[in-house]
Amino acid sequence: MQTASSRRHFIRAAAAGVSAPFILPSRVWSADTAPSKRLTLGFIGNGKMNSGHLNNFLGRKEVQVVAVCDVDTTRRENAKKTVTDRYSKDQDTTFKGCEAYNDFRELLARKDIDAVVIATPDHWHTIVSIAAINAGKDVYCEKPLTHNIHEAITLINAVRGSKQILQTGSQQRSSKEFRVACELVRNGVIGKIQRVETQFGSPAKPNANKEEPMEPGLDWNLWCGPAPLAPYSSVLSPRGVHNHFPAWRMTREYGGGMVTDWGAHHIDIAQWGLGEDEKGPVEIIAPEKHDEAKEGAKLVYASGIPLTHVNNGFGVSFYGESGEVHVNRGKFKLVMGGKVVHEFLGKDTKGTSLDREVIMAERTFLADAKVKLYNSPNHHQDWLDCIKSRNRPICDVAIGASTVISCHLMNQAYYHGGTQKWNPEKHEYTSGGDAKWLTRDYRGEWKV
Repeated sequence: MQTASSRRHFIRAAAAGVSAPFILPSRVWSADTAPSKRLTLGFIGNGKMNSGHLNNFLGRKEVQVVAVCDVDTTRRENAKKTVTDRYSKDQDTTFKGCEAYNDFRELLARKDIDAVVIATPDHWHTIVSIAAINAGKDVYCEKPLTHNIHEAITLINAVRGSKQILQTGSQQRSSKEFRVACELVRNGVIGKIQRVETQFGSPAKPNANKEEPMEPGLDWNLWCGPAPLAPYSSVLSPRGVHNHFPAWRMTREYGGGMVTDWGAHHIDIAQWGLGEDEKGPVEIIAPEKHDEAKEGAKLVYASGIPLTHVNNGFGVSFYGESGEVHVNRGKFKLVMGGKVVHEFLGKDTKGTSLDREVIMAERTFLADAKVKLYNSPNHHQDWLDCIKSRNRPICDVAIGASTVISCHLMNQAYYHGGTQKWNPEKHEYTSGGDAKWLTRDYRGEWKV
């Protein structure tokens, strides 16, 4: 057990890494230096999302979980117990225990941890990721990768200035129906693309949750971190172990609403299909009554193709001159010449399966495809494989960043209205926007 003084030393040392994202860590794995046979992992933020990641990685023999971190005492102790119980059940004789931390900097200061899985609220993603990169850790960070555009640019530079691997948790890229849908589009199967629709919910509103009595066991100051220190609300951070996704994501201070939640999934796939990875839109058009609107914002790409946010759709829909491709989790539809040729819409679709319809579409229309996209059958495994090979994963930092930048641009249209022109190479507005929209005011010691 670490002493109080050693803990303070670790925090001070790790804090330096947070504020200096471009300093190379002293301990990095080069491409020709093989990591240990069994990777050691730490988990930061142990709510609903990371509980799923944790149980998945606990079932993998090539890794071992040695540390968890959460600002809620109950959640972190529950995660620690989950780890201990699993390795005890497996009779894993190499397991030496799992430490639980309140402050992520203490976890990152441990030199025996190879990589971390980050699933904090969005306003923490970039700061924790940069600190992890500077500490020589490889990173799996949940989407949306950042809270604002400035953070996206800074995180790209931090990762590229290191030799670390970062996988964004946009797991739809590792599902066959999404890859095949994008290959159909990229290979011109449905002709020249005319428009794209992505379906997800509403943008965020400013935090208006009522103050509640503070309960013991939660470090609320650290939960708020770089964001405003709001009055405590269980809507933002439900106490203890819970089985739902908290509504902090619907506040602008801590998240970006459904635009950066489900939007980060579906806009990601739209840009994959359009070949816009690491690029992005050149124009953003707000709907009428933007401050009341729940849909209707548009991103327009250099090709002239518009992407429209809708609330009643298929997830991602590509409309071409000679056909349509629609895709969502567990759903797939290919229309050619106005006729449905392959379709699976869930359990109500009888006599076929998702795999069958996707495979048949692939065999029929992509047998001689010139464009073949990155084929990852499992998002977690792809990350682990890339940690070993030192190759960039399917949703590398630059891809996750370009996706979230598009989400943030769409949100700014809802927040401010009008039409903005954007330079995706320089990451700056050329008209209609304001540079202050790219960042936020950071609180206290937390800076990006």
